[in-house]
Amino acid sequence: MLRLLPPETAHRAAIRALPWVPACSVPASRRLRTVVAGLELPHPLGLAAGFDKNGQAWAALLRQGFASVEVGTVTPRPQPGNPRPRLFRLPEDGALINRLGFNNDGAEALARRLAGRDRGRGVVGVNIGMNKDAADPAAAYARCLAVLGGLADYVTVNVSSPNTPGLRALQQRPALDRLLAALAPLRAGTPLFLKVAPDLEPADEADVAALCVEHRIDALVVSNTTLDRPATLRSPLAAEAGGLSGRPLFARSTAQLARMAALLDGRVPLIGVGGIASGADAYAKIRAGAVAVQLYTALIYQGPGIVARILAELEALLAHDGFAGVAEAVGADRGR
Repeated sequence: MLRLLPPETAHRAAIRALPWVPACSVPASRRLRTVVAGLELPHPLGLAAGFDKNGQAWAALLRQGFASVEVGTVTPRPQPGNPRPRLFRLPEDGALINRLGFNNDGAEALARRLAGRDRGRGVVGVNIGMNKDAADPAAAYARCLAVLGGLADYVTVNVSSPNTPGLRALQQRPALDRLLAALAPLRAGTPLFLKVAPDLEPADEADVAALCVEHRIDALVVSNTTLDRPATLRSPLAAEAGGLSGRPLFARSTAQLARMAALLDGRVPLIGVGGIASGADAYAKIRAGAVAVQLYTALIYQGPGIVARILAELEALLAHDGFAGVAEAVGADRGR
């Protein structure tokens, strides 16, 4: 029914309806447990940023079985985002294109929604960015971290959205070095993650890896949406501007994940994102080097039951290959 509505209308309806959706039971298995930056998770599957931009549905999403929910992206001040239409379904490709532009209610509004949160209900992270008219990017991110750091289980620094002018330039070494240095005094014990684009050049990937180690980043999220348009896309909307997510991103993001795993060599944990729609997809990310994974687009097409299905498939794959737990399978494909 939701897919009969325009994408953004359907999204707003889903956020409002989620508190009334029955909870989904997921496998309770020692084999699926994992740890990211000291955060103990019952299993490795989390919800990526972008679905619950304003922290309105994190509790309901945790009830659907996700081990973690990353809310945002949030900016210091509220902003409406880019003109509509700005979100497009590509069902033929199992994909989405968005050029939303960090539409959100701002850091203060999110802080009010997270205040008093029962942390025993599950892990909630916050994905932070900058307003499109920010004169000082480092100050914008610092403001978000100062307001939200104490309310989140972790904070992800998003320098990889393609829909805010100049944002991806923050992935270049001098800019990223300044940004991470500016955030260091504000961490106050909150794990700090970094999320990168799948379109980085090899030299930039090496710089990102080096800076993650130098600035003691707690986890690297690989990856955000891509500006690339694979020739295999079939949808008539494939030429729309914006970031492409979903199935067509899987191979590209997984290859980048493997490269970053080789560069970091266990010094920084990795979270794999991009095109996950099955237990086999999640398993491939883990074998490429991820200690945890996230999805978003597949939830739109398959509904919340996808969580239990992926976890059942993942547990069976781990057992088939003789792994007692996720940690044993992390990076198993390296060197092949």
